[in-house]
Amino acid sequence: MTLSNLTAISSVDGRYGSKTAPLQGYFSEFALIKYRVHVEIEYFIALCELPLPQLRDFDKSLFPSLRTIVKKFSLEDAQKIKETEKTTNHDVKAVEYFIKEKFDDLGLDRFKEFIHFGLTSQDINNTATPMMMKDGLEEVILPMLRQLISKLNTLAETWKDISMLAKTHGQPASPTRLGKEIQVFSTRLNKQLRLLGHIPYSAKFGGATGNMNAHHVAYPDIDWNAFAERFVSQHLHLERSYPTTQIEHYDNLAACFDGLKRINTILLDLSKDIWQYVAMNYFKQKIKAGEVGSSAMPHKVNPIDFENAEGNLGIANALLEHLAAKLPISRLQRDLTDSTVLRVIGLPLGHMLISFESLLKGLNKLELNKAAIDADLEENWAVVAEAIQTILRREGYPKPYEALKDLTRTNEQITQSSIQKFIDNLNIAENVKLELRKISPFNYTGIY
Repeated sequence: MTLSNLTAISSVDGRYGSKTAPLQGYFSEFALIKYRVHVEIEYFIALCELPLPQLRDFDKSLFPSLRTIVKKFSLEDAQKIKETEKTTNHDVKAVEYFIKEKFDDLGLDRFKEFIHFGLTSQDINNTATPMMMKDGLEEVILPMLRQLISKLNTLAETWKDISMLAKTHGQPASPTRLGKEIQVFSTRLNKQLRLLGHIPYSAKFGGATGNMNAHHVAYPDIDWNAFAERFVSQHLHLERSYPTTQIEHYDNLAACFDGLKRINTILLDLSKDIWQYVAMNYFKQKIKAGEVGSSAMPHKVNPIDFENAEGNLGIANALLEHLAAKLPISRLQRDLTDSTVLRVIGLPLGHMLISFESLLKGLNKLELNKAAIDADLEENWAVVAEAIQTILRREGYPKPYEALKDLTRTNEQITQSSIQKFIDNLNIAENVKLELRKISPFNYTGIY
């Protein structure tokens, strides 16, 4: 079969392929190859800038031509590298051979043995990967997340004055405001975004086992650690991990995955809460012409966007959990398990992107059903008991908690009338009674 949205094994590239397309430039096989080419080209340029004695006379005006190899890197170029890999059985070596051919085309064949000079494949992979992660997050994932947070802030402002019955343990509790409940989620997300921003994008760059052995033996008078620090920070805009084994130790990448997982967990919480509000009829959903809610029940308008988000966030977190737990562990100086696992880092981000879009779609469809919210408040006058007993405590009234407990735990429904009757029978000053009579489920909402 030819690969298409209908034949793809994963829904990320299949059913939801159009939604995840922006990630292809960062986490596809093509993207990985292109980032490897980018690292190799920048490394050669850095050697020329050092300069190595054999590269002292390299024409620096050719640097833009070398960088054009990356800028104009095409699917055909990537396919050529994959064809070479069939012979080399080594992906990074195939990239090296590709660049050497480009040097031949530019008449630079006498310099080409300094491509990949002294490096091991992980010096390329462990710099390409954090660059992919950094760019993919900053260009695709985080802008969509910020858009989602902005929507939550808009809803919080729109609904800031909407009194709403709170539910703790699923039971009626002290009233709150709908806008504040939405603001809780955007505040939590913003805090996690700030924490995520403190995690460096770390790269390993140090030769076969992290000690710059080959570099040092060939040019013992050069400070290769200083060179590596400059190269990684100035050319690749990453932070160099040092010392390392043959591979990056992935601690900061694991921290990044954990940070993303916390963000997803907050969004899971949001998805479930909004789903519940829809089930409680606090929200209705805008109906789009032609849409069907159920194949059997014509009346249904299901909260499918929040269910879709919940499912995709769960898958994303399961993958992020494995990535964070597995990657920092490697046998001795290196085994190959990290290489296999790193190839799927785009998958959880794809599921995240799908969930973000679903949440935005769902939030945009919400219509406030104030009548249902108000009816719930009216049905639960018992929640003002907390306010009454607190004021009675202030006034020195004997055993106010117990008095309200006896009132509110009867099998009879507590109404505005029964609360008023209770207040009327209290042995307190008339001005305090007046204060208590003003309290209702609609205005007992605290500070926000």
